[in-house]
Amino acid sequence: MPPRWLAWDAALSRFFQQPVARSRGWRSLAWALAHSGDSWLLVPALLLAAWVEPDSRGQALAATAAVLVLAALVLGLKFAIRRQRPQSPWGHIYRKTDPHAFPSGHAARAALLAALAWKGLPPPWAAAITLWALGVSWARLALGLHYPTDVLAGWALGLVVAWMTPMHR
Repeated sequence: MPPRWLAWDAALSRFFQQPVARSRGWRSLAWALAHSGDSWLLVPALLLAAWVEPDSRGQALAATAAVLVLAALVLGLKFAIRRQRPQSPWGHIYRKTDPHAFPSGHAARAALLAALAWKGLPPPWAAAITLWALGVSWARLALGLHYPTDVLAGWALGLVVAWMTPMHR
């Protein structure tokens, strides 16, 4: 990435961290949203939806498979690119267990689920999931866990996988 883009990415990353640095309330909201996009939470929720709602079983299982395929793609890209996470006072566990930032797996999963919601759910549900996905992405930036380009790349990857995933209403 050109140095000018890296500088822009770092400056924008610091901008997104400012509200969280100044406010415990914003920080709590960011942590809740950031972790709501964890795969260990989403995969069981999708499998539970498949079990509880037989009419939507196919959609839930397709979404689960898409999340798993996306995880493999994100992991492969992270280890190929090896971009370090931005510096921030939060997210030390991520820097130790998953030090690579590009692309954002949380943003990719959130975008995937938002796009799949538009393919398979009524519009009010799809809109709510899209707002959640934007919140997850904001939280990853606000906590300094990702640069903006990590999140944008995650969204692009999530949308591509969603486009390739068959869903029916």
